[in-house]
Amino acid sequence: MRSFSMPKMAISLLLAILAACILIGINETGYNRSSAALDDIAEASRTRGTLNRLLQHVLDAETGSRGYLLTGDPRYLEPYNAAVGEITQNLDNLRLLHTSNADEFATLSQLGRNVQRKLAEMDLSVRMRKQGNEEAWKFVLMTDVGKEHMDAIREQATKLIDASTARMEVSQVQVRRSLLLSRIGIAAVAMAGLLAFYLYLRQTTALKLAGEQQQQILQQERDLLERQVRERTATLAELATHLQQVREEERGHLARELHDELGALLTAAKLDVARLKSKLGAQAPEFAQRLQHLTETLNSGIALKRRIIEDLRPSSLSNLGLTASLEILAREFAERSGIEVATNLEPVELDESSQLTVYRLVQESLTNVGKYAQAEQVDISVRNSSGQVEVDIKDNGKGFDVNDVRSSTHGLAGMKHRVEAAGGRLVVQSQPGTGTRIGATLPCSAQTA
Repeated sequence: MRSFSMPKMAISLLLAILAACILIGINETGYNRSSAALDDIAEASRTRGTLNRLLQHVLDAETGSRGYLLTGDPRYLEPYNAAVGEITQNLDNLRLLHTSNADEFATLSQLGRNVQRKLAEMDLSVRMRKQGNEEAWKFVLMTDVGKEHMDAIREQATKLIDASTARMEVSQVQVRRSLLLSRIGIAAVAMAGLLAFYLYLRQTTALKLAGEQQQQILQQERDLLERQVRERTATLAELATHLQQVREEERGHLARELHDELGALLTAAKLDVARLKSKLGAQAPEFAQRLQHLTETLNSGIALKRRIIEDLRPSSLSNLGLTASLEILAREFAERSGIEVATNLEPVELDESSQLTVYRLVQESLTNVGKYAQAEQVDISVRNSSGQVEVDIKDNGKGFDVNDVRSSTHGLAGMKHRVEAAGGRLVVQSQPGTGTRIGATLPCSAQTA
């Protein structure tokens, strides 16, 4: 799925990059073209303005000269002289504006010559009027030379204005084309962007669905594994419980065999030794001494047999009950280990299997105390509490870190499984230097004592 999604993501990215590049290119192209067109429009506008001012100044000069010629008033020469100076400046400006166009520059040159002729004609009339040559300036005034020059000036100025107008129209068309191109480009890029966004949304949705499906598959696999683990754990727990029951049954069977068979053999041998000793009497002191040693050996064997039987299957549990069995177990442990054991045992209502569980729990705990705890005192308590039986074994030994100890250490795993198999709960509390507490809670039996 990921390898399938990568090409689509690459296509979306390429489309976005391409759209951005196209948009930048369109904007740059439109900007450059529009800038050039606007420059042309501005130049054409300046040309038209300069030509209009040139015509106006020529007319002002002609008006001033004619006013002076007709009236002789020198005041008319002021606008004439001012207009002549402006005309020269206007021609210079026009030459700067038309240097790049040969045709327009030629027309401008012709215009300049005609303007110079017109200025020369007006200057000649004014000078002759100043000199008092009435016939000469009237002759010049009455001829059509000034009109011809003025018509030529208007014609050439009109050509230049028309050319400028044409350039403005072309530039305006160029601006419109640039704007249209920008509109089309922006619309196309917007559509491409929308398409890329659509593809991105589709891809995101597909990835989300794929992720959800994958999560669903993983969840199903996790559920399956958890179910299998639970089933295997339950199977192993059942097997462990079965093995524990078989072990207890084998212990009971072995204890019975030792009690019945070996006990009978040892007892018979002891009786035979007693008969032999009574018959021999004092006749053979050396044999009596040997028989006495054999009797002591048989007594040790009988005691060892009894201790092994009690370890395998405590007879006191079935004969005397849980409380008496625990008292005996605590007393024997104190005698063997030299550790002081204090008991607080209440009569409790437990079935035979739960009683054996409590006995084995206390027995295993005392064994661990004797091996590892280095304790001086052990407190054992069994009490009733709200329909449950609570068992506590506490010592004041060196303790240990529960988090750093493996679950199999000190038989904790066996204790926990045995208690949980009986429907109870085991708690182990310990810290280095503070001793250890092993607590178990088991449900009371429904049977009454």
